[in-house]
This record gives sequence, C-alpha cells and structure tokens, in this order.
Amino acid sequence: MKSRLKVEPTAKRVRTYFGGHQIADTTKALLVWESPYYPTYYLPLADVDQAALKPTGATAHSPSRGEGVVHTVTAGGKEADDAALIYPDSPIEELREHVRFEWAAMDSWFEEDEEVYVHPRSPYTRVDVLPSSRRVRVEVDGVTVADSTRPVILFETGLPARYYLPKTDVRMHLLAPTDTSSQCPYKGTAEYWSVNGHQDLAWSYRTPLRESERIAGLIAFYNEKLDIYVDEVLEERPTTKFS
Repeated sequence: MKSRLKVEPTAKRVRTYFGGHQIADTTKALLVWESPYYPTYYLPLADVDQAALKPTGATAHSPSRGEGVVHTVTAGGKEADDAALIYPDSPIEELREHVRFEWAAMDSWFEEDEEVYVHPRSPYTRVDVLPSSRRVRVEVDGVTVADSTRPVILFETGLPARYYLPKTDVRMHLLAPTDTSSQCPYKGTAEYWSVNGHQDLAWSYRTPLRESERIAGLIAFYNEKLDIYVDEVLEERPTTKFS
C-alpha cells in the first residue's frame, strides 16, 4: 500500500500571476510533498480565478492523489496548456477543492510580498552561511585546484556542507565556464565550470538571494565528485542526489 503524501497548511499568503493577471491569492494554501525534496502548493478553488481555468477533457492519474482533471490556464491573451490539476475525488480529502498549478507555467509566484523562484520554500529547510578560518583544499585527479583559509561554509538542511571559496584562492586557469545554469529558491541562479576537464564540478552565484548574500561571487565544488581536505583531513565523499 502506497504511503500517504505529507500535507500541511502554511500561514503564508500565496499569490500567483499569469498573463498580467492575478490568478490566485490565498492565506489557506497547502504544502504537499509530492517529492521528498521540496513541497508543491495546492491552492483553494475559492481563492482562485476560476474563469482562468479551462478543462481539457483529459485526466492524469496519481497513485496517491487519485484522478486529476487537467486544465489549461488562460489570462491576458496567454494560454498555458495542461498547467493546472484538480483532484475532485482525491483519496486525500484535504486536496479536494484545491488547484495544483505547474510552477514554471505561471509568470510569477509570491510568498507574502516577496517573489519566490523554482518551487515553494520548505519550512523544514534552513540555510546558514558562516565565514570560517578553516583551511579548505580541493583536489581533482590529484591536482590542487583551490586552497583557502577564507572559506564561507553554507549549511543547508539535507545536504553536505558546501565550501565557497574566493576566486583568488582558486586556480581559475584550470576551470572553464560551461553553458549550465541552475536555480535554487534559497540561493538564486548559479553558473557552472568544468574543472580540469570534468564537466560542471564547480559553481557560483553572482547575485544570490538575500539569505545567501555572503556567497556572492565565491566558488563551490561538488563534495560528491572530488576530494576536499578540511584542515588537511580528507572528507568522505557524501552520497546525495548530485552524486
């Protein structure tokens, strides 16, 4: 028997916009953990502009949530096909009379008056960014690519400590920029480098979000894929979704 999804209310005011129009505005959103890593918002139908929802006639089945009725979202002359789901007869009673919007299909999302990106921020994820004087040395294939006594360490719930190092302490000639980028709701948009020929081993946030401002312009390396020595002690490579 499949375990029940984690569902809980949030006290935050949540709004989403599409086509220049406010599609939803609620203080009764639900956080639903469809993935173990982060939640998704389900918004009460009563707080949604239902004129923007057009049923397509299609359904989408979920083993945990039941049969979802697929809707296209329309507003301001724009359409987002299959961008909303309603589970009117969900076995999870709290989800009935709620709408799940595809996050990326909407133009913008707000928690209170702050715009948020990528996905809702989990109440169980904390980010602490602390300056340190520990020596951090990074090796790739036995070659030292960075050596610093000025790391900024980012501690994020569920992930290993990440060591962000000043570029002046990194052998930048061993790094080559790639076209890869990623987004994080806690840190912002990252750019990536290959290191000594290995693709996307290092990244940096030029303009991180407010809670992570201290890592601006610093470079971090995947602990999972190379060797990091802290005070000359080799750290064990962690196993994560990035391994």
